[in-house]
Amino acid sequence: MLMSAFLLMALDPAILAADLAVPEDVVFEPGIEYSNPDNQHLQLNLARPKSGSGPFPAIVCIHGGGFRAGHRDGYNKLCLTLAQQGYVAITVSYRLSPKYQFPAAVQDVKAGVRWLRANAKKYNLDPDRIGVTGGSAGGHLAQFLGVTAGVKQFEGDGGNPEQSSSVACVVNFYGPSDFTKSYGKSVDAAEVLPLFFGGNLEQEHRKHIMGSPLYWVTPNAAPTLCIHGTEDKYVAYEQATWIVDRLKACEVEVELLTLDGAGHGFKGADVEKADKAMLAFFEKHLKPDKK
Repeated sequence: MLMSAFLLMALDPAILAADLAVPEDVVFEPGIEYSNPDNQHLQLNLARPKSGSGPFPAIVCIHGGGFRAGHRDGYNKLCLTLAQQGYVAITVSYRLSPKYQFPAAVQDVKAGVRWLRANAKKYNLDPDRIGVTGGSAGGHLAQFLGVTAGVKQFEGDGGNPEQSSSVACVVNFYGPSDFTKSYGKSVDAAEVLPLFFGGNLEQEHRKHIMGSPLYWVTPNAAPTLCIHGTEDKYVAYEQATWIVDRLKACEVEVELLTLDGAGHGFKGADVEKADKAMLAFFEKHLKPDKK
């Protein structure tokens, strides 16, 4: 089971851990502390191939949950699957709202990327081939990583500051791109976004702009695949078209997989289509020597 079954749900980590079967060809290391902002002891889970010459490409998986819920364990099975396909994969925790507002979550996932680079030799990974994926809020954070490489204000004071937080490619599962246009187009934006930004659009308009990946796109953005359903009631489909059009305008490689009739989370054949597209995109950009 891959990405699409785990994108949004705030699952019980105890249940997820009990249900986890680690394949024989994978090494799984949970609960590794990667950063400690505000004494929060943020952790990640890591899956890697048990054998192979490497160095392996790496992928960061970022859970959803409206920036206020969710757990990294929701992506454990995806990480195991990616490890079986020759990746070092991590799923990261990050600080949640309302206690921690934007840009805390952005700073944390950037620290996760920096941690990977700092530990490249230990885990036999290639620091120049790091991709990122996530769904919903996690899709937003993944997209934000792809468009803000080198923007110092988002690095924070987490670990390994000497390392870069840039990524080689992004797979964004229905993450919002423009929060200034979320209100009225999402069933929970009016509840979720004021917690994330410390106020609604009228009260914190500039923060909504600053937190929107759309306004950070440059020609240096990472190649991106957006996957979005046309009937998404939480993050409108047009959010994907906006970021795709902006990336195209900047001559950044970008693809959009539109799933007609799909909502916020995929079922049936849509799961297979989404996962196939995700894996093909990562292979193209993180395994360029593989024909």
